[in-house]
Parts: sequence; C-alpha cells; structure tokens
Amino acid sequence: MKSPVVNRSIVVAGHKTSVSLEEAFWNGMKEISGLRDMTLSELVGEIDSNRQQGNLSSAIRLFVLDYFRSRAMTAAAESKAPI
Repeated sequence: MKSPVVNRSIVVAGHKTSVSLEEAFWNGMKEISGLRDMTLSELVGEIDSNRQQGNLSSAIRLFVLDYFRSRAMTAAAESKAPI
C-alpha cells in the first residue's frame, strides 16, 4: 500500500531541504502559490520565516488549513450578507 505522504526536495532561502506532506497539502500549496503569483519555494520560505515553533511540515499543514478555513468563513459570511 502506497503511503499518502509525499517527500519532496525544495529550495528555501537558498538551502535545499526535504519536506514530507500528504498530496492534498502539496496541491493546496500549489493553488495558494498560484493565486499569490509566487513560486512554491517562495511560499514555503514565507511560511518558514513566520513559523514560531515546530517543524516545517507541520507549519505548512497549519498554514494551508488556516488559508482554506479563512476562505470558507469569508465565503459563508458573504453568502449571508443582505443584498
């Protein structure tokens, strides 16, 4: 059985590092970086520089979760707004 976790190498702040994430998180990162018109490496660098603690993979998961949670809350609030 294939593991759902995918290990990829990425350059962050000029240093090559390995990040292990589930495919859904890689896809979320690609979507976010595309919407922000930045590379995946640039987005990971931003996440890395803003993390307070924990490992990079965890910081990425939390970032992606927060991003889509915020988007869902905004969409829900807009749908309830009076016309």
